Amino acid sequence: MNYRKKQGRKAFLFLAPSLIGVSVFVLIPFMDVFRRSFYEAMGGKFVGLANYNLVLHNEAFLLAAKNTARFLGICIPLLLTISLLFTVILSSLKKNSEYFKTTFLIPMAIPIASVVLLWKVFFHKSGLINVLVVALSGKAIDFMNTDKAFYVLVFSYIWKNTGYDMVLWLAGLSGIPSSLYEAAKMDGAGAFARLRYITLPELLPTVYITAVLSMVNSFKVFREAYLIAGDYPHESIYMLQHIFNNWFIALDIQKMCAAAVMMAALILLFIILLQRIDRKW
Repeated sequence: MNYRKKQGRKAFLFLAPSLIGVSVFVLIPFMDVFRRSFYEAMGGKFVGLANYNLVLHNEAFLLAAKNTARFLGICIPLLLTISLLFTVILSSLKKNSEYFKTTFLIPMAIPIASVVLLWKVFFHKSGLINVLVVALSGKAIDFMNTDKAFYVLVFSYIWKNTGYDMVLWLAGLSGIPSSLYEAAKMDGAGAFARLRYITLPELLPTVYITAVLSMVNSFKVFREAYLIAGDYPHESIYMLQHIFNNWFIALDIQKMCAAAVMMAALILLFIILLQRIDRKW
């Protein structure tokens, strides 16, 4: 018992710097944000849920929330599916698998500014894609000033994060005993049957952490959209990050606090839902 107490104290001492840092820079400031969401920014008058009502009736916030929900609803399932498909294909390769794994990680090493330049090279009205379209007797498309900007953003997110998710899936695959596949082969199971009855069920515990990290990475896509289109891009890619940035510039603190609390609650609800689904599976 004394040994366990000593080990527990040692563990706490190692964790203490991180706990202190998280408390000082994350938890305490967020508690202050939660408190401020019930007060006026100027004067400090208690207004109850008035700030939340103001945010929920703000057209810009509703547009940003709708676009963000649409982006997450499309990108996360698509990214999980594509990255898993590529991971299964790579794991079945006998030769050059390490080379292909490295190539999928290259987008993560490209700086954001360079990604923006690539966007302009390909998707600008005078970019390579439009040059090809015009050469084929088509009409040039202004990708970033039409609804197609949303799909460009989706493509950018998938392209940049596929390699990251593949690393997570490969970690899950490495935990599946090879004896299961050998036994299935001896029983006459084909590649699709092994994928359906062994690989996918064994990867279910990996789905939770991969989905959560994919959601976290989805909020980083704002950087590309902001650098290429500024504070007010086309309405199809006007995300929550844009409106938070604009409120911050305008020092609209009470709206920011109320919206931040609502966003934190929704993210927590999403994580709890994923946990329950993971446990059920």
